[in-house]
Amino acid sequence: MAAGTLLYAQSGGVTAVINATASAVIETARRHGLRVLAGRNGILGVLREELIDTSDIPASVIRALAQTPGGAFGSCRYKLGSLQGDRAKYERLIDIFRAHDVRWFLYNGGNDSADTALKVSQLAVEFGYPLTCVGVPKTVDNDLVVTDTCPGFGSAAKYTAVSVREAALDVAAMADTSTKVFVYEAMGRHAGWLAAAAGLAGHGADEAPHLILFPERPFDEAGFLGHVRETVERVGYCVVVASEGIRAADGTFIADAGGGKDSFGHTQLGGVASHLAARVKDALGYKVHWTLPDYLQRSARHLASATDLKQAMAVGRAAVEYALKGRNAVMPVIVRTKDRPYRWKIEPAELADIANHEKTMPPDFIRDDGYGITEAARRYLEPLIRGEAPPSYGRNGLPRYVRPGGVLVEARLPRMDF
Repeated sequence: MAAGTLLYAQSGGVTAVINATASAVIETARRHGLRVLAGRNGILGVLREELIDTSDIPASVIRALAQTPGGAFGSCRYKLGSLQGDRAKYERLIDIFRAHDVRWFLYNGGNDSADTALKVSQLAVEFGYPLTCVGVPKTVDNDLVVTDTCPGFGSAAKYTAVSVREAALDVAAMADTSTKVFVYEAMGRHAGWLAAAAGLAGHGADEAPHLILFPERPFDEAGFLGHVRETVERVGYCVVVASEGIRAADGTFIADAGGGKDSFGHTQLGGVASHLAARVKDALGYKVHWTLPDYLQRSARHLASATDLKQAMAVGRAAVEYALKGRNAVMPVIVRTKDRPYRWKIEPAELADIANHEKTMPPDFIRDDGYGITEAARRYLEPLIRGEAPPSYGRNGLPRYVRPGGVLVEARLPRMDF
């Protein structure tokens, strides 16, 4: 084994392909003779000194992670504050790194994870500790700046487009005597990328989804209800896709679940589909069905995009290579070099340019009436859902997913609970 240890951790909501990134990280590190530890349940596991030694996990299991959804080593929603406000926690991380000779830290997550990796890198410099920190991109929301797309999004987008197309066929078959309006709720607090992906399900005004509601556009209930009525009268039924984060003109969320917050401090959303369905039923009298796919959007590994899988593994390999080259406080990002045919490459970007920023839908991706996507959006989205990457299946008809196991290394510091 080479001198020094690489520590990898997963953060935030997991995806259909985050374990593919983990697989690529571990395989690449092993090729370089590195020992890899994994934080159990993300940065919390690091703070608790709950570190999984991946050394004895068979290579076949590491490879199989690439077709397994979820977070192999556990994730968490735990946001560290400023270096001043959470000083003791950051210093605890440096103590953990020093105790286990961790020289390379890879944190696989979204905006908040990029911020954490950046701050840890800054503190290590302050302490004179030889540590290289690399953020590794992941999020189904597709809201990281700089990178063209985020690993995890392409597969969630494919699931969304396929699900909306299939559900629309069901609604069309029953519309004469049953459901007239179907509402599908997509993830997306401030950015409407997943809702936009539903637009790939059809072409033209009469093909579903007929209406898409984006967080980037204020929600106008009267206008919405008018469009629903007009669509039902013209087509016979109406399929609506709504981002969970749609807001009224005054900025309040349409579906604010009691004003609660998650562990990152974000407003806890969910329920916009049921709200819209109730308003359609009350105002227009139509029979309505609604669905909240929730975790299904991000865990559907059986419907993963081949493009997404390739990119998830590419950023994992690049993250290790950047770390070993001493490229501190960077993230491997996806750069699109051509739309048709689709071409992309991986390049490093500064974490300081990514952390605490958010990428929303460009105005030219949203139709002028605010209820659909443009051709520019289609050109961007279509390559990301291309290709199939199904898992292998067992004789029981279920996918062969794995749990890697691994034992915790012996703790060397006093126990602390977080």
